[in-house]
Amino acid sequence: MLAAGLIVAPGSAATAAPAAGHWTGWLGSTGADPATTLAQVRTLIGASSGTAATLTGKGVGVALIDTGVAPVPGLPATRIVNGPDLSFESQADNLRYLDAYGHGTHMAGIIVANDTATGTKGLAPDVKLTSIKVGTSNGTVDVSQVIAAVDWVVEHKNDDAANPIKVINLSYGSGGTPSNWNDSLGFAVEKAWRSGIVVVAAAGNDGNSYGSLANPAMNEWVLSVGAVATKGTTTVADDHLTTFTNLPTGGKQVNVLAPGVSILSLRDPGSYIDTTYSTARSGETLFRGTGTSQAAAVTSAAVAMILQSKPSATPDQVKDWLIKSAVYVPNGIAATMGLKEINVNAALGRSGTTVLPQAWSRSNGSGTLDAARGDSRVLFDDVPLSGERAVWGPLSTATWAAKAGATDSWTGGNWMGYRVAGDGWTGTSFASKTWAASAWSNSKPWTGATSWSDPDWSARTWSARTWSARTWSARTWSSDDWSSSVWR
Repeated sequence: MLAAGLIVAPGSAATAAPAAGHWTGWLGSTGADPATTLAQVRTLIGASSGTAATLTGKGVGVALIDTGVAPVPGLPATRIVNGPDLSFESQADNLRYLDAYGHGTHMAGIIVANDTATGTKGLAPDVKLTSIKVGTSNGTVDVSQVIAAVDWVVEHKNDDAANPIKVINLSYGSGGTPSNWNDSLGFAVEKAWRSGIVVVAAAGNDGNSYGSLANPAMNEWVLSVGAVATKGTTTVADDHLTTFTNLPTGGKQVNVLAPGVSILSLRDPGSYIDTTYSTARSGETLFRGTGTSQAAAVTSAAVAMILQSKPSATPDQVKDWLIKSAVYVPNGIAATMGLKEINVNAALGRSGTTVLPQAWSRSNGSGTLDAARGDSRVLFDDVPLSGERAVWGPLSTATWAAKAGATDSWTGGNWMGYRVAGDGWTGTSFASKTWAASAWSNSKPWTGATSWSDPDWSARTWSARTWSARTWSARTWSSDDWSSSVWR
């Protein structure tokens, strides 16, 4: 299954076949649709007037589980902090935490951008964004890395008391269609939801006839998001469901729709997407991106605005308000199916209504990792990752589920006993903090693969696969000014 419209580069070392999970932003697909600015998006989602016009996401933390972020000029350092890098690139000093793909930076821009060169502002510019990198310079990620990242967010959601993490953005879909009652990824996101975090998941980019939503968007507990094309206007009247959005033939339907075509957000110069889709650049700092990824990021920003206004709201309430207040899309298949586009002001208007708690059946987490992966696998030197193994070593999902259920899968920098990160934050202020790095253990992640702490990791794995120059003058979120943090 290819849940994203992104192209995954082939090759040896840590690559994908096509990938065990996919980023659902069809970045660089320009098409015939005009570019849509974030100011237009804000109007489209009912957030540029009324009560919503004053909302910026202040006091709300959003966890971006993605491909990392790049310190481009339009990303304000005081609004971003790095969580642990759980990607394969965490073992390369010059790539750790950094977005070599371009996807995570685009999502971050939709939420918190402040690009003075173009006047582009994110939809929720005062959010505190925690970036947890799991994807590499060609998008490669395994579902076990995403599960570990979700676990980490749950256990560290209150690290910044002034900006507790209340939203997870997953512009991602795994390659599997597992049973809901025992799906391991489903268990992870359900745990996050029940801990008070709204999980926003992209529906997937496989097309209207695909037959199911991507995982975890297929999970009943989370808020799943499809993409509409806006025709460059600020009214829902001419919007229509995109042909790439996944639709199910049974099971859960997509919960809401949001703008997701030719969205102008931040460019990550020299990244894989930037060089592969150079025609999608808009000036020096912006880039047009299309996909349910972008729609999910728009919705995460909308959720942050609602939670700023209603800080005690539960995930169930936020989901209910957004679904029931959304505006019907009057064209094409969306009209036939009764699909609706989010509206922040209307959602705030429903906040006084009674909301019954969700009563969906829960996953027990014991399903196989292969079921979550589906028929695609991450490769390491042409060896596929399969069976009950995380990227770091053997993993019993039943044992993991018991620990994750007790919020105990992480101990310092260890996840399920594997050393995958340092023990805590480094830096002198929250704005400058980065989760400490750690070399992975010398044990082989799967049969036939060499050690991840191999000193030749960087050259053997990523040479000629990332951008033309891979070093930075600064790699920490230590100041408000990124003038010293440009590409070399």
